Amino acid sequence: MDGNGRWAQQRDLPRLEGHRAGVERIQILLETLTSYGVKFATIYAFSTENWGRPQNEVDGLMSIFSDAIDVQTRQLHERNVRIVHLGKTSNMDPELRGAIERAQLLTQDNTGITLNVAFDYGGRDEILRAVRRIVRDGLSPEQVDETTFCRYLFTAHCPDPDLIIRTGGEQRISNFLLWQSAYSEFYHTCTLWPDLEPAELEQALETYRTRQRRYGKVAEPET
Repeated sequence: MDGNGRWAQQRDLPRLEGHRAGVERIQILLETLTSYGVKFATIYAFSTENWGRPQNEVDGLMSIFSDAIDVQTRQLHERNVRIVHLGKTSNMDPELRGAIERAQLLTQDNTGITLNVAFDYGGRDEILRAVRRIVRDGLSPEQVDETTFCRYLFTAHCPDPDLIIRTGGEQRISNFLLWQSAYSEFYHTCTLWPDLEPAELEQALETYRTRQRRYGKVAEPET
């Protein structure tokens, strides 16, 4: 969800207004993804590195997301969306932690699109946590293969991402799903997240359709 702050600055608004606009964009784009039959979507809402931002912005983000979860969860539940949190909760204030827990509990049996919310999430942190849990569980080296390792990740409930859309003109992965994105396709756009329209999201999906995914192998000859 890149570009919220820049979106606000371009309009002479406080950066937090950009984050509010970014949160409001989620449901609009979820409708498009659902219409295309997408089963899983992950939004990168707050990284482990984002704690280093100015304290007033961090506090504002916590308040915005806490309010948004309470307001939007009921609407998402009515649309059969399942909400899953990716990341830590230990650094959150009790209000936000409680909102996340309520959202997951309310929507856990829904069968529509799964919305993964990566909040206080970092790819390196996720991998380290998986390794520590494997060690604590006493697995031998011979017991640890890729399938086993994946069961210890936050994303054990879903497949690896097919497509990663990076808004705001950024060209880096920024610690997002490092293990899972090994063979993901990327779509980069200079559009700021709050300005991302369904039409451009559809363009990204159609672009993905044209990609040939070889997973390191040689392409099959056309017949």
